Amino acid sequence: MTGCVDTFSHRMRRAALLAGLLVLGSGAGAYAQAPSEADIVKALTPAPAAPATGLTRSLSTTVRGEAGSVAGDDRGFLDSLRNRTSLTPSERSKLAAASADKPSIDLEIPFDYNSSKIGPKALPVVKSLGAALARPELKGNTFLIVGHTDGKGKDQINQTLSERRAEAVKQYIVQNYGVPASNLVSVGYGKSQLKDTANPLSAVNRRVTAVNMSGVKSASRY
Repeated sequence: MTGCVDTFSHRMRRAALLAGLLVLGSGAGAYAQAPSEADIVKALTPAPAAPATGLTRSLSTTVRGEAGSVAGDDRGFLDSLRNRTSLTPSERSKLAAASADKPSIDLEIPFDYNSSKIGPKALPVVKSLGAALARPELKGNTFLIVGHTDGKGKDQINQTLSERRAEAVKQYIVQNYGVPASNLVSVGYGKSQLKDTANPLSAVNRRVTAVNMSGVKSASRY
């Protein structure tokens, strides 16, 4: 009887140890998926400017693709959006087209349901983004802070929620990392730009995208 008890106890301890390892493994996996400050800087750093020639250099005072610059047409449009928290559908469409070739990174920020409050779970990712945007490599660049929701709920509710979340991230970065508010443009797309269209309710759709409007992305970007 004692032998049976010992065997059972041994099995229970072994099961508990395996369970602990699984928890640690899953936690490490989740942590590994969250981009670090260095990851964000790398993703948002524009490609080096191509050598200018007399035949190809733009007559504009800014050159598209040059680090820290925004082409004239884009700059005028971006200037009209600064300090606004809600854009018209046509402005959102134009902004999506203008940002399509820019360096960007998707960040899964776990907001609570129907909330724009940056809670304890969301804070580490927002802090990494803020620290990255304050780095010398990205100083002076203009960034979009883009909010997205999953596919659950009505369009207008999700649109408003995505705008509130993007603005919350922007304000946190401005207040805690010294990034000028004029360098950040917040915009929400609700559930209109799902990352995983096959799974509208997937957590990967509930994200904030940071886009560097100052330059073009590298062809080798991961």
